[in-house]
Amino acid sequence: MAKIAVELKDALARRAVEGAPGQTNVRVLARGDGWKVEDVICTSGPQDRPFEEQHAGVTIAIVAAGSFQYRGAIRHSRGYELMTPGSLVLGNAGQCFECGHEHGAGDRCISFWYAPDFFERLASNAGARARGLDFRMLRLPPLRHMSSLIARAYAGLAASSQTLINVAWEELSAQLAVQTFQLAAGLLPQPNSAPPAAVARVTRSLRMIENHPEASLTLAKLAREARLSPYHFLRTFESLTGVTPHRYILRARLREAAMRLAVEPTRILDIALDCGFGDVSNFNHAFRAEFNVSPRAYRRLK
Repeated sequence: MAKIAVELKDALARRAVEGAPGQTNVRVLARGDGWKVEDVICTSGPQDRPFEEQHAGVTIAIVAAGSFQYRGAIRHSRGYELMTPGSLVLGNAGQCFECGHEHGAGDRCISFWYAPDFFERLASNAGARARGLDFRMLRLPPLRHMSSLIARAYAGLAASSQTLINVAWEELSAQLAVQTFQLAAGLLPQPNSAPPAAVARVTRSLRMIENHPEASLTLAKLAREARLSPYHFLRTFESLTGVTPHRYILRARLREAAMRLAVEPTRILDIALDCGFGDVSNFNHAFRAEFNVSPRAYRRLK
């Protein structure tokens, strides 16, 4: 299990020992004029009431561990999304939202906050004049276009305190804002709704993937965990997460590998095997397809 997921697990264990209610702990990683990056760990679970808040500025949060239900108003309509590792929470300035953990305890996010005028300047370079500024959806699923940025954010979060100081958070914040805006302003299909019971069942399989991304998790095994037929599981999973189970698992493994390449001296072969790839050739091919560079070149870039 990735270090960032282990730290969430430790926070949940401390909460259980102390008998305290769920809470949100926020650590500022970096800040500047009009932007801020925070490490947000939430220990709420099914026994806690969902909390309601309002986005003070434009928010793009990378889900790093755990899962939760994110609800908010978008363009005269209301909706909700199941947020999972690798997906992006989208929030407009002044937008009210609610987060709940009906189907599992805890989550961890890398939250990027932007002052509206600062975000507007960034978005104008991404075609904002033609498309408008507000996000029209609540979430972006784990997409290949965002893999490199997400892996860099994961590596920064997982690094030691000394290394963390050297992470180019300002540059990453600007790149994330522009690329997210471009994708969200496109013609991505909106996910179909799913009944609460199906969300709960798919969440069980998502937690299984997060805890053991390196394991051999076949469609049949994941469907059994969700107590759905393989066909209905596949259709529901893709509807809720935006990607197929195979693609979701592959990206989870590649994010873990990229993070380790950035912060550990471990041999590439060992990282590949630890992350669930049967041989280094397969790993190299998948890594290059996802990040457009080889694992060795990626490590040198870091």
